[in-house]
Amino acid sequence: MNAILIDLDGVLYQGDEPIQKADQAIDWVRRRAIPHLYVTNTTSRPRAAIVDKLARLGIAVETDEILTPPLAASAWLAERGISRVALFVNPSTRADFTGVIPLPPDAEEGAEAVILGDLGEGWDYATLNRAFRLLMAEPGPLLIALGMTRYWRAPDGLRLDTAPFVAALKHATGIEPIVLGKPARPFFEAALTALRSPAADTLMIGDDIRSDIAGAQAAGLKTLLVRTGKFRPADLETEIRADGVIDSIADLPAWWQRTDPATS
Repeated sequence: MNAILIDLDGVLYQGDEPIQKADQAIDWVRRRAIPHLYVTNTTSRPRAAIVDKLARLGIAVETDEILTPPLAASAWLAERGISRVALFVNPSTRADFTGVIPLPPDAEEGAEAVILGDLGEGWDYATLNRAFRLLMAEPGPLLIALGMTRYWRAPDGLRLDTAPFVAALKHATGIEPIVLGKPARPFFEAALTALRSPAADTLMIGDDIRSDIAGAQAAGLKTLLVRTGKFRPADLETEIRADGVIDSIADLPAWWQRTDPATS
């Protein structure tokens, strides 16, 4: 293995608490000069806020070491000349979108694309219905999902993420969403391009058996599942089998040495 993709929430931290010894594991990766990139479906905060949060947890990360769905979406939209969009994301996350013209927050038509991220408690009937009306307007816009994460573990328990709201709009409109985050193959391919690493030589570390593990495997990557974050014992009974399972990212150095002692 030559490179690593690392999920954030549930792998390096849970809520505002760091995973024990996560900082030491990242230090080990840096000392070994293993190319790595942080890949997250988080759309509730911009990359700059993620960098600040990791710094508070003792993990130094540069902004360009983080790949988020807004970055992937901005590039995808630019390639297709799409600029007028309706953004259903946290207001602070809008800073990570480039080259787009967001519609006013009360617009119900005129979008070339309707983009859904994690709005958390910002989702209510009126907001979801406005997204529905935008999608039903003519000419019909694209429905873009910033990942299809079903849920995540917050300090107070499990919370719905983006996928359930995308699924509701797909069901109501009949529009197939374009996914520009995990588990979509193009998202992982964008990460591999940034690292200049072949899929077969790259390891994905995550806590989500479907978005992280199944998504990465579909793109040809090796996978390592951690028993932190949203991990549940039932994940080990699904048809999805990670290449390895560890208690937490703190166990990465030992697992790496057992698996690939030549590069340990």
